[in-house]
Amino acid sequence: MIAKVVRATAVLCLFALAGCSSAPTAPAPSSGASLYQSQTAPGATLDRQAAADMVSELRRGRGLGPVALDPALNRMAEEQAQAMARSDKLSHSTSAGGPLKQRIARSGYRNGGMWENIGAGHDTLADAFTGWRSSPPHLKNMLQPNAQRMGIAAARAPGSRFEVFWALVLADPNDPRPREVAQAPAAQSAPSSPLPGGLMAGNGEPR
Repeated sequence: MIAKVVRATAVLCLFALAGCSSAPTAPAPSSGASLYQSQTAPGATLDRQAAADMVSELRRGRGLGPVALDPALNRMAEEQAQAMARSDKLSHSTSAGGPLKQRIARSGYRNGGMWENIGAGHDTLADAFTGWRSSPPHLKNMLQPNAQRMGIAAARAPGSRFEVFWALVLADPNDPRPREVAQAPAAQSAPSSPLPGGLMAGNGEPR
């Protein structure tokens, strides 16, 4: 956590397997000015493509592949940022959102690994990125070799201690598990017969 009064960051890396991922969004030109747009201003918009460009440039400098924006990861980041803003708490596990593993399962995102950076009190995208880059655990997440997709969000919390909360989620979309194959409905069993103790048996097994 960065030792500043109104700025804080937190990091979480978690390998988790869950449902199905979505295709990344196509890159769009980003403006340098958007890096310095205050996210505490009413109606402020976050330039997610600029964020992806910064993370990708950082990775290229270390010989790693770029990351592409993913709509599902953007939604996950948005939900986490909003949950922190509602609770006015910088945490990977809020009462509104739950821990990352639960959020992955709830989203149904099929993946081979997922990493999350969070932050608070950073007024601009450039400020938030600098905070993460300057922190070894956060930097490690952004430089995960297998990360290919990302999502990011900022949530305003007027009047709160931090004013704005950030969430960055990176993922490896290659789930090593085989996809489940739908099975035909099982044949109906014979009527169940009573067992001692009030249990019932069907298909020869107690329930």
